[in-house]
Amino acid sequence: MSDNFVISISRQYGCGGRELAGLLADKLGVKLYDRQIVHIAAAKLGINDLSEEELLEMEKEVKPLSMQFIAFHSFGTHMGESSRGMFMSESAAIKKLVADGPCVILGRCADYVLRNEPNHFAIFACADDDFREQRGKTVYEGKSLKELDAEDKKRARYYNYYTGRNWGEGQNYDLVVNTGKQPLDKIADSIIAYIKTLKG
Repeated sequence: MSDNFVISISRQYGCGGRELAGLLADKLGVKLYDRQIVHIAAAKLGINDLSEEELLEMEKEVKPLSMQFIAFHSFGTHMGESSRGMFMSESAAIKKLVADGPCVILGRCADYVLRNEPNHFAIFACADDDFREQRGKTVYEGKSLKELDAEDKKRARYYNYYTGRNWGEGQNYDLVVNTGKQPLDKIADSIIAYIKTLKG
């Protein structure tokens, strides 16, 4: 693969996407970025007195009555609004991290932010309800399928609002994987082999 590749991973809550991202980063010997991006973005905005939970909640502040799409280039005129400012700052942080070297980025609308990068490979990880429900019980501290789906609705609303695209729609990604079909380690190996055939 190219020396400056980047893999972005979007995922359904409870499908094991975070673990998959970690496996890919380990196997490729590159850094994995996720919530660090939130902190970098917050620092750029001069926010230093909020907890991680408060930062994550702030970035998801999308009002239900403001669902219309706002063109990406116009966000700069609305930096006074916390969630829009956070999105723009996160986008800048993602582009800076990618410029610094190959990496795996989990979530943060990175598939959209990096859509024009030539060595970017976008993945969406999903799984059927039974698989996610079982992981909710065993991995996610007993969360129900209803709770997992509620988190996905938040992600989808945030993503759809800022990108104008539908979260999880196959045409937005280079590859969609069902993590319930094979062990995550095997899926990671298959993804790497597939990317190599496309990127060289």
